[in-house]
Amino acid sequence: MAFRISDACINCGACEAECPTSAITEGETQYVIDEEKCIDCGACADVCPVGAPAPV
Repeated sequence: MAFRISDACINCGACEAECPTSAITEGETQYVIDEEKCIDCGACADVCPVGAPAPV
């Protein structure tokens, strides 16, 4: 299982800094998670102020 970032993303970048596998990058309109790199640790969800990252 992996995480995916919803449209609630406010582009703060907190999740990118926390990801231990560098699976999160800044996309065109919001941050995105590479599901191949995601190890389902939840670090991104723990720091997100709006709860945008969620398990797929």
